[in-house]
Amino acid sequence: MTIFRWIVGMLTLLVAAGGLITFIVFIVSGTDEWLELARRFRRWMFAAVLFWFNVEVWGSVLGTLIHWA
Repeated sequence: MTIFRWIVGMLTLLVAAGGLITFIVFIVSGTDEWLELARRFRRWMFAAVLFWFNVEVWGSVLGTLIHWA
């Protein structure tokens, strides 16, 4: 599970950095396409975090069910 956390964490950081960079470019240039790209990066970041949370919760549930006895 630790490897999964690192992979999702690095993916989230990369997407967040891309979103931050595109948002800064939007602030500087004022072009709406950059804002839309920053929003797309933010959505992918939230999706990655929710995927991680879902895997953690259901992995815990599955582990509890397997080791119940």
